[in-house]
Amino acid sequence: MKYANTCVARFVERPNRFIARVERNGETLTVHVKNTGRCRELLIPGAEVVLTKSDNPNRKTRYDLIAVKKPNLGWVNIDSQAPNVAVKEWLQGRLENVRPETVFGQSRLDFSMEKNGEMWLLEVKGCTLEVDGVGYFPDAPSERAVKHLHELTRAVKMGYRCAVAFVIQMEKVFEVRPNTKTDPAFAAALQEAKEGGVEVWFMPCTVSEDEMKISVK
Repeated sequence: MKYANTCVARFVERPNRFIARVERNGETLTVHVKNTGRCRELLIPGAEVVLTKSDNPNRKTRYDLIAVKKPNLGWVNIDSQAPNVAVKEWLQGRLENVRPETVFGQSRLDFSMEKNGEMWLLEVKGCTLEVDGVGYFPDAPSERAVKHLHELTRAVKMGYRCAVAFVIQMEKVFEVRPNTKTDPAFAAALQEAKEGGVEVWFMPCTVSEDEMKISVK
């Protein structure tokens, strides 16, 4: 996926989950953060960030914060909507009848699709947390993510092919592990899902100031 109207700024502070203050050309701007996760290891004072300008004149904030530069790693895309957009682009031509936002059980899963007559269900998780070259998910407890894994596990028993795709929103990282310390329930649910036949996909990306693209062939 490619962004329009991007520019670079410096991060100053994050008063709450939804907004941040940045400095650009000597001006302090209040911008929308497109990720409600913690991102504490990324959003530190002085960090370079990428902004994209909204074309909605009625918005209170003119810019969205979409990426942060991490030392020794490069740009990390933190746009929580980007993984689904990138996966949808990647799926085109690989599977058939790709449909986003599919209701299954008590959840709304990211994609349903078909291949060779089989029905697939796919849940997408974006990974922005890196420690010593390894990605971890989640960076904060997520009951929703646990629920989705349980639904996928149940769907396998009903005859679906199921997968959870970890979209790695940075370069130089190729594996994602459950963040057991932060969310042991997710770690347990992921292990149960794998044992129950849910596939786990790691999807590394190429990331620049204005683009994020899945690099899996």
